[in-house]
Amino acid sequence: MKKTLAFMTLTSSMLFGASGPELTQKHCASCHMLTTPKPEMIPELKAPAMDAVMFHIGLDMQDKKTMKDFIVDYLQNPDASKSVCESNKVQGFGVMPSLKGTVSVNELEAIADYVMATYPSKAFVGMITEIQKNDKVNGLLNSPFLINREELPHLTKLLVMHWDKKSLGLSEDQKSKLLVVRNETLKAVGDIKEKAKELEDEIIELSVDDEPLETIAPKVDELAKLKAEATKIQLKCLKESLKILNDKQIEFLLPFWEA
Repeated sequence: MKKTLAFMTLTSSMLFGASGPELTQKHCASCHMLTTPKPEMIPELKAPAMDAVMFHIGLDMQDKKTMKDFIVDYLQNPDASKSVCESNKVQGFGVMPSLKGTVSVNELEAIADYVMATYPSKAFVGMITEIQKNDKVNGLLNSPFLINREELPHLTKLLVMHWDKKSLGLSEDQKSKLLVVRNETLKAVGDIKEKAKELEDEIIELSVDDEPLETIAPKVDELAKLKAEATKIQLKCLKESLKILNDKQIEFLLPFWEA
């Protein structure tokens, strides 16, 4: 009887194969967290949580067939240039190992169907939305610039997020030139930001201590000059970066620019 049951179980497994959840658990869970992470967990993860993976895929693709084809292909032929995640994050986590030859195409399709139907969770989307909102607020609070509008992006920061993507297609020569622009900008703005922070603290302290406006006003003027200088550096960075990029690359960046 036991032999009969074992044979039936084996036959059933061979006929129907493992399910999407089972395959995902078997082949993905050792690296990708399959439950929604708490914010404090994210920096400690060895790979992006599955919620995060599918969140980024969903941002990049809306068509289900395109999404499924991408997942199946990427699981077999992973490459940083094809990743939908930010390039700086990919550099941090590294590229996943290929599942080609280890997992059949049918099984990969089952995994794709399951993760597409399951992730990202509403809880994760809500958490990421809140984190992004807080990041924007913190960015505004700590900004050394006069203009803090999404229509005027920090282009080199945006480029770093897509640095190795094949769809952006930066050449090594372009990367070299862009890095020079970025490094010069970061240093110049960093120096100003430090001075501006000291001035802001001083202005706040004088205001709280009820010092006369005549004492505070010159420091406000000095702070305004620093922020104007930082803004000019930002604009120069934007102009120089755009000169290095071609029209197709700028077109690729526009949706992220305007997001």
